[in-house]
Amino acid sequence: MSRIAELLKVAQQRGREIGLSYAGALLPTEAFELLNLNAQAVLVDVRTQAEWDWVGSVPGAVHVEWQSYPMGVRNESFLDSLRERVPEGALVLFLCRSGARSHAAAEAATSVGWTGCYNVLQGFEGDRDPQGHRGHLNGWQAAGLPWKQS
Repeated sequence: MSRIAELLKVAQQRGREIGLSYAGALLPTEAFELLNLNAQAVLVDVRTQAEWDWVGSVPGAVHVEWQSYPMGVRNESFLDSLRERVPEGALVLFLCRSGARSHAAAEAATSVGWTGCYNVLQGFEGDRDPQGHRGHLNGWQAAGLPWKQS
């Protein structure tokens, strides 16, 4: 079994265990490895433009807002924007701050026929630490994976 198949199998099993309606769920390190091994995989960052600008972003990620800042209104053209920027047959890894909006984005894409949708658990910033700060306990940043700040 190839390493790509192993990663997807683990993600799919995790997805079944937590009852996901889409293909599966990856830890940030698994997502990063998959992106490096599979040229067809696309990381879609669904955070707001403000988060990309002020908090940071992953180099090479496709940016499609799930909600807009500051009102948090859902982006009604999310699926159209996704179709414009990502081939429908692609393996799509959705990322947000903590994993909640990316979960919703993976559900929405799956509901209209996308089959290779995965959520990146813990998100870009991860869970809050005892002081209420993100970016230290888990998530993309805490794992030491590549990111940049404007």
